[in-house]
Amino acid sequence: MAKSFEFLFDFGGPNSYLAYKMLPDLCARTGAQVVYVPILLGGLFKLTNNQAPMMRYAETPAKQKYEMLEFQRFIKAHAIPFKMNPRFPLNTLYVMRGAIAAQRLGCFAPYVDAVMTAMWHDGADMGDLDVVRDVLDKAGLDSDALLALADDPEVKAELISNTEAAAKRGAFGVPTFFVDEDMFWGKERLGQVEAALTKS
Repeated sequence: MAKSFEFLFDFGGPNSYLAYKMLPDLCARTGAQVVYVPILLGGLFKLTNNQAPMMRYAETPAKQKYEMLEFQRFIKAHAIPFKMNPRFPLNTLYVMRGAIAAQRLGCFAPYVDAVMTAMWHDGADMGDLDVVRDVLDKAGLDSDALLALADDPEVKAELISNTEAAAKRGAFGVPTFFVDEDMFWGKERLGQVEAALTKS
């Protein structure tokens, strides 16, 4: 049986997108399968008393500048198509609930690809439900079914449960990876994730 690893993500985190773009090659090299775990980053921040880098480093502009430099280096090194969303940070509550709905409706992979692309390639306002509906329809997805299920109390509860479980396991941001119970945080740890997956 192929080894698997967990990928905890929120569409609103640009680093989640960059990691997402790296996963197909990582899986091809290792033969591992990725288990996607949608969480709500804002909720995780509250549970762990964490802050987004733009807030955390507000008093340290040199650190903030360097973080952006490394961000751009990563994009260039891996030739990832990326456009900073002009509306960042966006409210991702509905699209994250939609991810849970997509898992239940069996259309998770195309849903994630459509939302990630719209958010970080096209610069779409994915906090606007009309925009979300249009993106999903253009991707050939049933936006009515997805958005209706996203409002289901069980779907809402599952997203909360995922987020709370992430905090209990030690996660504090996205992307976070788990290989068994070993945690790795950040796109820069993908090499460590790969090493853990290929360890005999």
